[in-house]
Amino acid sequence: MVSRAEPSLSGRWWWSIDRLILTALVALMVSGVVLLMAGGPPVAERLGLSTFHFVNRQAAYLAVAMVIFLGASLMTPRQVRRAALLLYVVSLAMVVATLYFGVEVKGAKRWLTLGPLGSVQPSEFLKPAFVVLAAWAFAEGTRRPDLPGTLLALLLLPITIVPLVLQPDFGQTMLVSLVWCGLFFVAGLHWFWVIGLGGAGAVGILVAYELVPHVRARIERFMDKGSGDTFQIDTALESFAQGGWLGKGPGEGTVKRILPDAHTDFIFAVTAEEFGVVVCMLLVTLFAVIVLRSLFVAQKAEDPFIRLAVTGLALLFGIQAAINMMVNLHMMPAKGMTLPFISYGGSSLLSLAVGTGFLLALTRRRPRSADFGSYGR
Repeated sequence: MVSRAEPSLSGRWWWSIDRLILTALVALMVSGVVLLMAGGPPVAERLGLSTFHFVNRQAAYLAVAMVIFLGASLMTPRQVRRAALLLYVVSLAMVVATLYFGVEVKGAKRWLTLGPLGSVQPSEFLKPAFVVLAAWAFAEGTRRPDLPGTLLALLLLPITIVPLVLQPDFGQTMLVSLVWCGLFFVAGLHWFWVIGLGGAGAVGILVAYELVPHVRARIERFMDKGSGDTFQIDTALESFAQGGWLGKGPGEGTVKRILPDAHTDFIFAVTAEEFGVVVCMLLVTLFAVIVLRSLFVAQKAEDPFIRLAVTGLALLFGIQAAINMMVNLHMMPAKGMTLPFISYGGSSLLSLAVGTGFLLALTRRRPRSADFGSYGR
């Protein structure tokens, strides 16, 4: 045990960190590697790779992610803002670069090859940085009406989502827009603007439906199974029925052998078949604990930046998880969204480490005077 009087950096970190959020996050990280051992090997074997290819790579990514996660959690609010600004500029430049130099996968250019470092999806890193910067802008607009903070927050949204739409990546666009609207509302948005933003979102979906073929196909398949191939969704739903409450047991599932995305988008369905609905409900509980605890801490924060940033990061984490699970349960059209810390993916895992590291840094307990003075720290 570390003494409360311990003056070291690790001692101050241990006694100031929100250990409930930390415990739930670590539990998700460990669960991700364990559950990937169920969904990953069959996909690797189908691709002609070694059986534990995805598991080994995910473990390596997780080691790097833990370093980023712990490093980010040590930051002060001022350092979080500076890191987010740097990450936003670099990530946005890389997202634009994908439009010209990106690797096309399933009709979209979302990946950028960085030589020996492999491929990276810049939009994953853009999300947490955008949330922190938008929260910062809204907070400045609230704290100092003489500064154009709210105007800057308004401009950040189109600057961020236009390159995402051009890729096209409507899943990430929708996620970023929803979180931004949540921040706008928490910052004191009038109901008139809520209705206006909702209308703009509906128009955006309609335009995407009319102009983008794969968006139209996904919506039509969701509304009418007879309109196209619904193999993955039908198979995912079948896995929940076959698994029941307690599942078939580790390694006994069959759905993972035919699901193309069993290790990424549909790992929740694989979990349901092998470990049962009970384990799925435990995962949902972990996500809920992280989001609700974060929102509780945000509500108590007196610093407007901390309140908005924690709210935004919690919404980003929770909405992404909800979208993935709802797609697995056929409650919304497929979005290609990973399940945080559970699905395979290096870019996703590292960006989640950044976002949750920022979240832990901002939810650390600080003296009241430090809260008021966090803008200068």
